[in-house]
Amino acid sequence: MRNWPWYGYLILAVVIFALVFFFYFKPRNEELQDLRQQREKLEKEVQVLKEKKKELDKIEAELVVLTATLKDLEQIIPQQKEIAEILRRIQQLAYDSRLNVLRFQPKGEVKKDFYAEWPIDIEISGTYHNLGIFFDKLSNFARLFNVNNFQIKALSNQTENLTIGAKFITTTYYFLEEQPTQAKTAARTQSQGK
Repeated sequence: MRNWPWYGYLILAVVIFALVFFFYFKPRNEELQDLRQQREKLEKEVQVLKEKKKELDKIEAELVVLTATLKDLEQIIPQQKEIAEILRRIQQLAYDSRLNVLRFQPKGEVKKDFYAEWPIDIEISGTYHNLGIFFDKLSNFARLFNVNNFQIKALSNQTENLTIGAKFITTTYYFLEEQPTQAKTAARTQSQGK
């Protein structure tokens, strides 16, 4: 090697550099590039997961709000009818309003899509002022009531506490626990068609 010309040393250096480059640096560089690509891919996946987590948190917050709203609505329109409870409460409202309940006759329920209407035929007597108090209390009642077919007339034998008689139909509502069979059949037909 001592007798080599100067360019021989240069060729040897280039060969050693090429061998080191191709067998050490190039594979390391390719590994480094692969690691960078994997890191970028993982960072994108982490970003996507963070976005999904934000959406999930938002959905969970909405679920909490909707659950609270549903509980409030179940107060207004409960899951099932409570005949004894409604009778007791309406009688208590009438008593608190100084009215006499002459008739309280539940009629047949009318089923709708997901709820049922339950009309109740009511006849009461008392004073006009007390009837107004009764309707005010009924409007503030936790359950939803509609008053229809309202009739009022003066009593022929009036006293200080009995001047009028009133007849009306009050309708309350409750959620049906199961869907009507027609809706179930329609839902099954749609799912089978898909």
